[in-house]
Amino acid sequence: MSDLPPSPEPAPDAPRLGAPAIPFRVRTTMGERSLADYRGRWLLLFSHPADFTPVCTSEFIAFARAHPRFQALGCELLGLSVDSLFAHLAWLRAIEAEFGIAIPFPVAEDISMAMARAYGMIHPGDSSTATVRGTFLIDPAGMIRLLAHYPMSTGRSVEELLRALAALQESDASGLSTPADWRPGEPGLLPPPQTMEEVAHRATPAWYHQPGARTRKAVKP
Repeated sequence: MSDLPPSPEPAPDAPRLGAPAIPFRVRTTMGERSLADYRGRWLLLFSHPADFTPVCTSEFIAFARAHPRFQALGCELLGLSVDSLFAHLAWLRAIEAEFGIAIPFPVAEDISMAMARAYGMIHPGDSSTATVRGTFLIDPAGMIRLLAHYPMSTGRSVEELLRALAALQESDASGLSTPADWRPGEPGLLPPPQTMEEVAHRATPAWYHQPGARTRKAVKP
């Protein structure tokens, strides 16, 4: 029996892995966007704490440079913060003027914080007004397949998000799981055995690898 207190249950409507993404319609730097607009495509929805801040600027430059690689994997990008649309426009223009990088994806405003609250992007313990670095990978059917939160002080790894996207697509296509630090084209893993017969069949030194199973030569993320 554990002495640990019971784990708090997430709010019933909080985003969860494998659950449908919460529908939205937002005003962005490229016009209105809704969740339905992304049906049939992958979507990386991510929030940032505030415009005109150093870490957020570094992330947007990294996402802009990697945009063609996300596109090659059939994935759209959508940024969001509680800043206004006019603040977004000024910030993106400043990034282009200062760094020569045009942001090729829309950035949504959320002044009312309605979307940020619905997606759990505001954590009172970190800040009462700014969104944390929330990240949601939503598949073509509108299901949440990955979610992660980073604190305001720590920028995300765009390379890891590309790798995770490729791994999810690989698992969908082949039925294999992907081990730690997997890269496209490397061996995949069989699902855990469900019967003793399956256990016996895999009783080899490489019991957890499907013999000869290599994942597809996917587009390098």
